[in-house]
Amino acid sequence: MKHKITYVLALPVFAAMLFIASCAKDEVKPYDHPFFHIMVDNKGEIDVLSNRKDTVDYKVYLSAQLQFEPITVQYEVQVGDGLKEGRDFDLITEGTTLTFPQGIFERPVRIAWKESTLDPAKNNTLIIRLLSNSKNFTMGLPGPDQLQKQLVITKK
Repeated sequence: MKHKITYVLALPVFAAMLFIASCAKDEVKPYDHPFFHIMVDNKGEIDVLSNRKDTVDYKVYLSAQLQFEPITVQYEVQVGDGLKEGRDFDLITEGTTLTFPQGIFERPVRIAWKESTLDPAKNNTLIIRLLSNSKNFTMGLPGPDQLQKQLVITKK
């Protein structure tokens, strides 16, 4: 009987010692890898209709903790040979940089779409590609595929 009481008392003491010992271990740091990406509805490729006549904000997103200094992002717009600025669209956002001030996590690239007739044999895509940034954060989703580093818009 005496041995049973010893085992019953020893078990909670042993469990408490394991719990206390585990508290002293280094805590696991959360995954924090800042990056910029561009997408619409979590997609890197979208279509627009040839009769579309509106202005659209294609947003570049910063996924990071609050930054206390402005960050600039360089991007380019590559237009296929089937589209022409002024006829098929107007690029409203001027220049090739976006500035993310403190506390801002998204900035738009604005495009005004115009109704036009397309040649289906030509390349009717417009690509917004993220190139670099002033903090050397990853461009596109982290990983080898670099998804959402660019947004491919196909006018149909």
